[in-house]
Amino acid sequence: MLQKAMLAFSAAILALALPTPVHAWGFYAHSKTAEIAEANVSPRTRGKIARLLRAEPLLGTPDCSISTLDEASVWPDCVRRTRWRWGYTAAWHYRTTPICEAYNARANCSGGNCVTAQIERSHRLLADESLPDHIRLEALAFMVHFAGDIHMPLHSGDKNDRGGNDRETDYGIVPSLNLHWIWDGPLAERAITTGDRPIVRRYSNAERTDLGGGTPADWGRESWKISRDIVYPTAFDTQDVCGQDLPNKTALSQEDIVQGVPIARRRVQQAGIRIAKLLESAFAPGPLQQEERQ
Repeated sequence: MLQKAMLAFSAAILALALPTPVHAWGFYAHSKTAEIAEANVSPRTRGKIARLLRAEPLLGTPDCSISTLDEASVWPDCVRRTRWRWGYTAAWHYRTTPICEAYNARANCSGGNCVTAQIERSHRLLADESLPDHIRLEALAFMVHFAGDIHMPLHSGDKNDRGGNDRETDYGIVPSLNLHWIWDGPLAERAITTGDRPIVRRYSNAERTDLGGGTPADWGRESWKISRDIVYPTAFDTQDVCGQDLPNKTALSQEDIVQGVPIARRRVQQAGIRIAKLLESAFAPGPLQQEERQ
């Protein structure tokens, strides 16, 4: 009895320490992608970002600050709480394809209302120096945030469960979370703080080559594949996730969590390095921007 009581107490304490659930990659993960990006852009690009940040008062969002790139990375989640003004942006944070169907980069994005289209749109706006600074600053925030979101697997792949939000999932000894929240918050946070080197640092050329590359559609496909091949099979202890109905409740064991940590860590690193490339190409025209204008 005493052992059960202690386990229940430990679970309650850990649950209180977990981040508040949100509908996009958690604050900590977004913040770290921005820090990685900032550490891997040129001084010239950092200076241009700093100049745009001075346009913050013109955004008219006093409750959602953008005084740093870190703050810009979470600004889209902050402003969407004001639904009467920003509710239309809700669909911009994801573009899911069922894991049991072929991935289609053009599906589920009517009118450009999905994460892949909005990364590209925001990049174009940010690169357009004819626009007012506050418009470009808004685009900067959206681009950095959405480029983070698309690297979270459950923003791209699901099994008719709103990206795992409808799957009640225990996280180790912590009961009754959901699969989406776990990959958003506690698993990402553990991944960020695990490893023999700091996740925020200046990466080598070889590391940037390994982690970077691709287009937003490619990044979405990567996340969808991780959902199909790792997230759902691990959560439900079966490789046959498409040949059966999955239960609405499951649990991640400690072994499952350990298996997910390096995957989540790499996605954060990839997001940071790719955001750096987007920033460089927007502020100093490069191959990506030239391709978009063709």
